[in-house]
Amino acid sequence: MSTSPVVSKDEITVPQIIYVLYLAGLLTANVTLLIGVIMAYVYQGDAAPWLREHYRYQVRTFWIGVLYSLIAFVLSLIVVGILIWPLLMIWLIVRCVIGLRDLRRGQPPANPGSWLW
Repeated sequence: MSTSPVVSKDEITVPQIIYVLYLAGLLTANVTLLIGVIMAYVYQGDAAPWLREHYRYQVRTFWIGVLYSLIAFVLSLIVVGILIWPLLMIWLIVRCVIGLRDLRRGQPPANPGSWLW
């Protein structure tokens, strides 16, 4: 029987805020996404190893999201991209929810190098 590690609320506060900023980016024209990725870069160096994986996951979420957004924008010029924008929003929501869940459990994201979830 394994027990989950004791996780203090203080050590998970910043990564939680970053996930929430990413989700808020859906309503704030991505301004909070930029703030979140800057915070992830700033705080990752001093974090515990398992939290570094969350910061890595958050940074990758930002940059992969930028790439997917550029692809959606270019494809929007030929109408196909309009269908990609809702999928991109769902992708971001799922990544943030999975990250928050794992953070609450005191574990690193299951697959921080993934391009999907």
